Amino acid sequence: MVKGSNTLVPTAALRVELGWRTGPGVPDADASALLLVRGKVRSDADFVFYNQPAHSSGAIRHEGKRNTGGRVADTLLVDLTRVEPEVETVVLAASADGGTFGQVPGLYIELRDPARGDTPVARFDNPGAGTETAFVLGEFYRRQGAWKFRAVGQGYSSGLEGLARDYGITVDEPQHAAPDPAPAPVTAPPAPVRLTKVTLTKAAPSVSLTKQGGTSGVLRVNLNWRARKRFSGWSGKAGRPAAMDAGPDLDLCALYELTDGSKGVVQALGNAFGALHRPPYIHLDGDDRTGAAATGENLTVNLDHKEALRRVLVFVTIYEGAGSFAGLNATVTLQPQHGAPVDFSLDECTVPSTVCALALITNTGGDLVVRREARYLVPERGVSPQRTVDHAYGWGMNWTPGRK
Repeated sequence: MVKGSNTLVPTAALRVELGWRTGPGVPDADASALLLVRGKVRSDADFVFYNQPAHSSGAIRHEGKRNTGGRVADTLLVDLTRVEPEVETVVLAASADGGTFGQVPGLYIELRDPARGDTPVARFDNPGAGTETAFVLGEFYRRQGAWKFRAVGQGYSSGLEGLARDYGITVDEPQHAAPDPAPAPVTAPPAPVRLTKVTLTKAAPSVSLTKQGGTSGVLRVNLNWRARKRFSGWSGKAGRPAAMDAGPDLDLCALYELTDGSKGVVQALGNAFGALHRPPYIHLDGDDRTGAAATGENLTVNLDHKEALRRVLVFVTIYEGAGSFAGLNATVTLQPQHGAPVDFSLDECTVPSTVCALALITNTGGDLVVRREARYLVPERGVSPQRTVDHAYGWGMNWTPGRK
């Protein structure tokens, strides 16, 4: 296809492949999609990209990248049958990470039909680029009850942030340093895109703090819960409750592994509250015995020392007051100092679990990633919750009994 041309496409699931040739000095690129109503998104949720990889309607899912013999493809799965009726256009875009598209050879977008063995449906080879750091390569749009694809090829020098703003995405204001008398390099990396909030789900369980720009300062991890009220007895007129049980005592904890190979745990048990400015660079702020405190329980991670962290598993145990997490209404929030909050809710517990793995933070290849776990574990008889979560995630530590 040539720029500006259009073609009918099957009204079904299509694989959208953004591809290019890689090599020394070639920046990475990322595919994204925006669902538009009258030319704008309805909310930040209509933006599907690496930090929000699935749309709530199920119409678009970011499938990720593959590298085959020096050719890289970043893929979106678009199910046109699930696009909501009010959505008129689905914009397909690309953004460069760490350079410009003038440094990305062979950029193209191709539509494939999974129902027919990934047979190509349409392809547009971008004719060329210079200092652009984002491109709208194509778009799906409705026409007389059918779907068409248009080859667009519109570039942006303001990166994914500028493209997102044009379509109505709410993006945090970038932090700009004081002007430097020296001229800025032409290939300065684009500013990161940070949504107002990122909610992790089973379908989209991970977020990259690196690509969101939230890898410095501190990361605050909060657990807040509200247990169902239970009554211990009945007396008096009309059978009014005489006393109410105290809520369960939950403990927020973290297993950590540092890049020097050392491992440990941060928890209230044994007063192992950690430290923020020396290893392990993780600190437990306090111990909320009932869940009544408005701030819940909090862990703080010092991201200024992220190079010392290999992985951190945040988990919660029931110390006393309940036999399982059934009836717990809990929300986990991770708030980076320089980025949007990341949150998720815990699923309803249906097993006799006294320990739940909440979130796994990993630092691999310079990318700091948060993954929602929300995994309830059931300790064997005589096995502590800490040892149980250690075994489930292969931490390999030795455990001894402890008390608060």
